[in-house]
Amino acid sequence: MTTSNRHLRHGWWALFTFLTLGVVLETLHGFKIGWYLNADADIRRLMFTLAHAHGTLLALVNIAAGVTLRVVEGFDLEKNVSRALTWGSIVMPVGFFLGGVVIHGGDPGLGVLLVPVGAFMLVYASACTARNLSKALKSK
Repeated sequence: MTTSNRHLRHGWWALFTFLTLGVVLETLHGFKIGWYLNADADIRRLMFTLAHAHGTLLALVNIAAGVTLRVVEGFDLEKNVSRALTWGSIVMPVGFFLGGVVIHGGDPGLGVLLVPVGAFMLVYASACTARNLSKALKSK
């Protein structure tokens, strides 16, 4: 499978997953589920919202990467950059989500420690992608 196809497949499945999470969150809100809406669950609500928003956005970033790989002649992603983009777009929203599953007073759970790991992978992947894309566009 090509790198483009992997990013497109990952992006579309991630978009489905995180849009579904958004529907679940709206359902919890609509049915006024206390576990999600009580005043002591503010941090849970925030973490789940951040998971939904980041996951959805990063799914679109993967779709954009897949399309860019197909459209821009001479553009490619090294295997480690592609993996960093894919895994970073999984690890960051999952960290937010896990941080909201079990909360400690006003603090998120330990799962939130995955967020900076995912962020580092995404910053690395975006910097390398920008560099590679600039090189490919210069050569045209």
